[in-house]
Amino acid sequence: MSTIAFSGRSVIVTGGGSGIGRAAAVRFAEQGASVLIADINADGAKDVAAQIEAAGGIARTVVGDLSDPAVVEQVTARAISEFGRIDVLVNNAGIMDDMSAAADVSDAVWERVLRINLTAPFLLTRAVLPYMLDAGRGSIVFTASEASLRGSAAGAAYTVSKHGISGLTKSLAVMYRDKGIRANAVAPGGTATGIQVDAAEGAHGPAVVGSYFGNVGRPAAAEEQADAIVFLASDAASNISGAILPVDNGWSAV
Repeated sequence: MSTIAFSGRSVIVTGGGSGIGRAAAVRFAEQGASVLIADINADGAKDVAAQIEAAGGIARTVVGDLSDPAVVEQVTARAISEFGRIDVLVNNAGIMDDMSAAADVSDAVWERVLRINLTAPFLLTRAVLPYMLDAGRGSIVFTASEASLRGSAAGAAYTVSKHGISGLTKSLAVMYRDKGIRANAVAPGGTATGIQVDAAEGAHGPAVVGSYFGNVGRPAAAEEQADAIVFLASDAASNISGAILPVDNGWSAV
């Protein structure tokens, strides 16, 4: 892939202030893209933007909770006002659950995980689609999870949210395949990021799910996930749409 593969294009990366999102934002900038970093963490977003700009790239930030429609509107409007176009949307922001099994999931955990992991990506996707449709092209990449492929990688709320991301990815690929818009997702396995899991001691979910983690293998670096995201967004993947790509050191094949 050319080092100027995204020259003249704009990219929105959610959760771009840390982990996989940070690595993806930097990779896109290295490929010539103008990057808008959306994150709830103001310091993280500003740090990544400063890193990109210090290397000669273009970066902007929007800080806020992407499950809030007003923040979604702000992200979309800022990308258009600053860059004049939206070529790529990376729906990466997300949180873990507490590994609770279905009988133990609280309403608060269920609603928060689904709101951030599934509703927020849907809202932003819906907001950017008119601009991509007007342009006749666009690429949307989601961060799904090993938990979008199986029931043994997280608690009930997180697993359902990531299965929902898989379904949304496939629906977009079908509905807009004749409009020049592609939708794909990476499904990370174990990855070295700052995402937190706060599982209750003695809870049923962790006791069951933990027995499957011997198959995780070597954890990925955030940059390895970012490379897969950039590939799926690029013209090198021009005939790939509706794919859920495991980036998991073969965990899903075990």
